[in-house]
Amino acid sequence: MTGEQITRIAGGRLHLHHGPIDMIVGAEGPGQEAGFARAADRFAGLLQELVNELPRLRRATGPMPKGPVARRMVHAVTPFAPQFITPMAAVAGAGAEEILAALCDGPGIDKAYVNNGGDIAFHLTRGQVMQGIVAADPVARLAIGHDTSVRGVATSGRAGRSLSRGIAESVTVLAKTAAAADAAATMIANAVDLPDHPAVTRLPASDVSPESDLGARLVTRSVGHLTRAEVERALGAGVEYAETCLAAGLIAGAVLMLAGHCRILGDLPLKTLITKEALHA
Repeated sequence: MTGEQITRIAGGRLHLHHGPIDMIVGAEGPGQEAGFARAADRFAGLLQELVNELPRLRRATGPMPKGPVARRMVHAVTPFAPQFITPMAAVAGAGAEEILAALCDGPGIDKAYVNNGGDIAFHLTRGQVMQGIVAADPVARLAIGHDTSVRGVATSGRAGRSLSRGIAESVTVLAKTAAAADAAATMIANAVDLPDHPAVTRLPASDVSPESDLGARLVTRSVGHLTRAEVERALGAGVEYAETCLAAGLIAGAVLMLAGHCRILGDLPLKTLITKEALHA
């Protein structure tokens, strides 16, 4: 498979695009150019590696795959068993990690990140800080320092590009790796839910996307009006599940969003939070 597009964009960043993979890569330090070259080299063939292992990656169980990205995906979702989750829940985060590892496999990289469709893996040396926005309404800004264990941020929910079984607009998770954050965000977003609520329209995943790893499982297509109590109940279910992830060391924290309401879990390095209402778990 060919067709990788590798270009430089505004801000001196690198854009890596091939099929469904769309990455923005940034780096600082004297080794930036050499790092970008390593990232581009590793990107070549990445999509084909994943395509070769799709039959396994779309199943919840099976033999350990051969490729490093596929193996990383399996490791990321394994802690959530026996709940249903396939390695595809960690594909964006795992891919970001692979390119970041190549980028940083040499001297002179002080700070770097790979943003794969909103799921981000990053590298920090001492004194460096990664800043970003984890929610647009309300606005939540993070400032993650070198002294934390967090090196991955991922977002899932029904407003994203992937299918969701829950009703959250977004769930952003911080974790030690991007793959771990990706998997956890998927599961927590699924948990923000009101099963059988008449205002929630659901369809089998296979009707929406015939090749979905979710098969005939129902996914959310639209959410109508919810009362304040219903929003709180749905967010509460998500927080309850997220707390189990936090207690197990799978995540460092999460920001859950539904209908203009926010729940914040964990000791997050929030720099600014501007919201109509913030309900702290």
